Amino acid sequence: MTTITSTKKKKNNTRSRLLWKFSLLAALIFTSTSCFSQSEKSTVKIEENKSEAKVTGLKYICIHVLELEKTLKLYREILGFKMTKAEVLHGPGLEGMLVMKLKTNDLTIGLSLTAPEFIDTIGPIGNTNHNHFMLKVNDISTIGDKLKEEGYELENEHYARDKYTFFVGPNGEIIGLSAWD
Repeated sequence: MTTITSTKKKKNNTRSRLLWKFSLLAALIFTSTSCFSQSEKSTVKIEENKSEAKVTGLKYICIHVLELEKTLKLYREILGFKMTKAEVLHGPGLEGMLVMKLKTNDLTIGLSLTAPEFIDTIGPIGNTNHNHFMLKVNDISTIGDKLKEEGYELENEHYARDKYTFFVGPNGEIIGLSAWD
């Protein structure tokens, strides 16, 4: 009788193990199928987002320079930026402004310095586009239209044609948008 009970227990254990393995296999198959269908949905969602008007990256940051020597020491000697370009701009509100482009890897910083004889033409620093960051966008027309609908004033009304504009954010930050590559 002991032998029969022992054999019966072995059969039950074998059946239990097989049932457990089958259940585990079924759960794995169900989970992988579920994950596959979710990732397929995610792929579709990502492709849909590609057509939306949105920011695609940071183009550059522009800083109005108050102390040239200290600024160049910080960005070039300490932070490792390299000067790639320097030019004097001309035009309303920009007359005599020196703009220096500094670059490291894929980040560009523009340093702007107004010529002393024109310092009174630019107005207070907070009211100019000297201190700003420029965002890359994939569809400036749509984004510009949305900003105008929300009551933001765009500095360049021809933003669709010119592929850039500036506006003041809700915290006083000056934000530039550029569709240039």
